[in-house]
Amino acid sequence: MIHHDTENGTVNVSTNVYTEIVGTAASNCFGVKGMAALSLVDGVYHLLRKESVGKGVKITFNEDGSLAIDLHIIVDHGVNLVTVGHSIIEEVSYVVTKCTGAQVSAVNVYIDSMVVGEH
Repeated sequence: MIHHDTENGTVNVSTNVYTEIVGTAASNCFGVKGMAALSLVDGVYHLLRKESVGKGVKITFNEDGSLAIDLHIIVDHGVNLVTVGHSIIEEVSYVVTKCTGAQVSAVNVYIDSMVVGEH
């Protein structure tokens, strides 16, 4: 949780808010099929539903007040992985800073799977 002190009081922003912002921003990028989560049952990465985008995200709050973000995604077949990763890094950093005012120190993108064909 991040605390923002203002002249009128304190605003506390939950970690869940950050994970939802990050998951939504990443999911909206070209080439991203959705967020991924590792199944404890079968050890395979599964595509998360739109309402669960925050589950593919891990936020670390640094001592300097910045955020480090890890996100796990599934991409469409045939996309340029480096370009998609770079696009996600730029978009997530921009959206998090715009929505929350928090600085982003790192965005680490893990491409866990690729969807082949129409689903």
